[in-house]
Amino acid sequence: MKFRNLAAATAALSLAASPAVAEAALDRGAAPVEGASELGGDGNGSGIILAILAAAAIIAGIVIAAGSGGDDDPISA
Repeated sequence: MKFRNLAAATAALSLAASPAVAEAALDRGAAPVEGASELGGDGNGSGIILAILAAAAIIAGIVIAAGSGGDDDPISA
């Protein structure tokens, strides 16, 4: 019985202390930046062109999936 109480107290203490220990051990600094990011492009409008092409591809996919064929007859007889 005493061992179970001791184990429960130890578990409760470790759960209560773990956030404080983790916060004290966390000392992160900002890394130095060596160059500019090239993810945004060079600002010449290529992002807009890419967005227009993506929208056109989505619209074309919807039109193809919807189909306008007159084959509404059942396949099986």
